Amino acid sequence: MKEFLTHPVFNIIKTTVAEKATQVYVIGGYVRDLILKRPSKDIDIVVIGNGIEMAQIVSSKLKGTPNVTIFKRFGTAMFKYDDIEFEFVGARRESYTPDSRKPAIEEGSLEDDQNRRDLTINALAISLRPENFGELIDPFGGYNDIHNKIIRTPADPLITFSDDPLRMMRAIRFACQLNFEIFPKTLRAIKENRERIKIISRERITDELNKIISSEKPSKGFKLLDKTGLLEIIFPEFTALKGIETKNGLSHKDNFIHTLQVLDNIALKTDNLWLRWAALLHDIAKPITKRFGKQGWTFHSHEFVGKNMIPEIFKQMRLPLNEKMQYVQKIVLLHLRPIALVQEEVTDSAVRRLLFEAGDDADDLMILAKADITSKNEKKVKLFLKNLEIVCQKLKEVDEKDKIRNWQPPISGEVIMQTFGLKPSKDIGIIKDAVREAIIDGIIPNEYNAAFSFMLKIASEMSYFPI
Repeated sequence: MKEFLTHPVFNIIKTTVAEKATQVYVIGGYVRDLILKRPSKDIDIVVIGNGIEMAQIVSSKLKGTPNVTIFKRFGTAMFKYDDIEFEFVGARRESYTPDSRKPAIEEGSLEDDQNRRDLTINALAISLRPENFGELIDPFGGYNDIHNKIIRTPADPLITFSDDPLRMMRAIRFACQLNFEIFPKTLRAIKENRERIKIISRERITDELNKIISSEKPSKGFKLLDKTGLLEIIFPEFTALKGIETKNGLSHKDNFIHTLQVLDNIALKTDNLWLRWAALLHDIAKPITKRFGKQGWTFHSHEFVGKNMIPEIFKQMRLPLNEKMQYVQKIVLLHLRPIALVQEEVTDSAVRRLLFEAGDDADDLMILAKADITSKNEKKVKLFLKNLEIVCQKLKEVDEKDKIRNWQPPISGEVIMQTFGLKPSKDIGIIKDAVREAIIDGIIPNEYNAAFSFMLKIASEMSYFPI
């Protein structure tokens, strides 16, 4: 591994170690990513002794002397150099109590430090001591686990996951990100410890969930969460999508599987976390709105109900209750609209209305609409995708011609009040909406004079006349 340790920080550490007669190692994710040939911007350095002191010494010898941030409570120090974050910590051993994932910490050896790690692939270390610089120290077979694509724990997984239940989420997240398989004994331990996840803060759980959602194939992570029983605990609204019900020989699709297919489809097209959340939640209200009638299974208004469910889900998940949530709500509310256009003639007025309501998010809405086509009938999929391309082209043409995206009607409430000497009232909104609808429907052009004349016409019908 020596050939990879060419960064000036490593050479300075090597010299300092020789002077101090101490032991220092690169450990964890950076070593794992070296073997996997993945880029890494975070390097963890473990010191047998005082990690803060080592960070300060190394920083003082670097060009520009990067500022060292110290966290005395945790015994860690970090600095950024060449766009890489280096974190130094003293080797330690940990012990846990059943009601908390926060361990009691004391100084330890390298073996203690490796033993406390969550997974074998994250317990690898490389020596920075001069006498064995670059030597890989792998007491748990993490190197072989990487090559065999296996996720397992260094210690007994029942104890590992009971001590810190967040490690269950991390195991699944790494299996998802790296496309590894979880070792059977490790998987069983997650199932047995699943209830322990309840002692973990929602923020930490959601952080791991977001990393799963952001992976290349998120469905793998969600299927593992479901298989281990964690998903029902952390996201019961989503597990409610599972299953197929049949009546009178008519069945609906499994909306759990469908949603995961949509999420995987959209992951191929965008890294936008919030558009991926919209994909995850687009059918979230189907269990609530499911009905069986003369037309078979229906999920009427699931887009409206789903939009209204999102604030509570975001609140529970500790996701941001701001414009990010509003964006997800808008996409969920509108997700059926492009498909509806496909099923009928694509008129300019329908396109204008969609552009007006979607605004800058129209392109994202179309990405979801395409991802939402998951039928097993390949001919049907090709037809829908072809028709959606026609809608996309129409959106572009109408947007360039009419400039409706993020558009504000040319007649404002103030103009209406001044023209007719009115005070704020419900009638102002009626007139304003009528003008807006006339422009969207193509009855009048998107111009002030035409809109003003139409306003006078509508007002006269309501018995209002210019002063």
